[in-house]
Amino acid sequence: MAKVATRDQARSDPHFRPTGNPETLVRPAQRLPPRAVRARYLLRRARARLRRIDLGPARRSHRTILDGLTVLDVGGGPGYFAEVFQAAGARYIPVEPDPSEMHAAGLTVGGAVRGSGLALPFLDSSVDICFSSNVAEHVSEPWLMAEEMLRVTKPGGLMVLSYTLWWGPFGGHETGPWHALGGEYAAKRYLRKTGREPKNRFGVSLFKVGATDGLRWARGTSQGTLLAAIPATTRRGRGGWSESPACGSSW
Repeated sequence: MAKVATRDQARSDPHFRPTGNPETLVRPAQRLPPRAVRARYLLRRARARLRRIDLGPARRSHRTILDGLTVLDVGGGPGYFAEVFQAAGARYIPVEPDPSEMHAAGLTVGGAVRGSGLALPFLDSSVDICFSSNVAEHVSEPWLMAEEMLRVTKPGGLMVLSYTLWWGPFGGHETGPWHALGGEYAAKRYLRKTGREPKNRFGVSLFKVGATDGLRWARGTSQGTLLAAIPATTRRGRGGWSESPACGSSW
């Protein structure tokens, strides 16, 4: 006969060994540590604030939420996000400094622009939404790029900056997790193990960028107002994770 643990018995008797169908067992409730509880609360609050952001006439339907708006994707490569933004009705423009990246993955987007995020080749207040994903950690002056993104965004528009945290598990990209012991150490270890330099070379094309850095910039810039800062964890590939905070500003 199967032994079913009551909540009190499971808590008080460390030698209790239940048998039978595991789905029938009653287990004690798990308690999250205080920091995890607070992190979950802050994430829910940030998401609620984002839902309250008013994009005016752009909120007509989920399929045309960006209808008629111009989206600039800074460091967008060949246009990885083109399909999603265009499906939402937006005019999508990727800007990329590296010509080889502009033709990566066999993708081609009409209207793509070659240019640097540190000096965007666009007029002031010329786009409705300025967006960048996983680019800031590859720029030597990420907050200059962020200011450029705000410069080209129209008053009342939206700027979103998302990047991989250095102290996250994939902050070192292909050299991780050894970047936690130092970026130079991780790069040299990668060279020793693989026989080639990493694509993302610390101090050249990969830099330390933290969540505090982004919050400090977003709260201190005179060009915009911080709307939300969201710690996010997104699945990348098989078994890999990338952590990125997103920062939105409107001015």
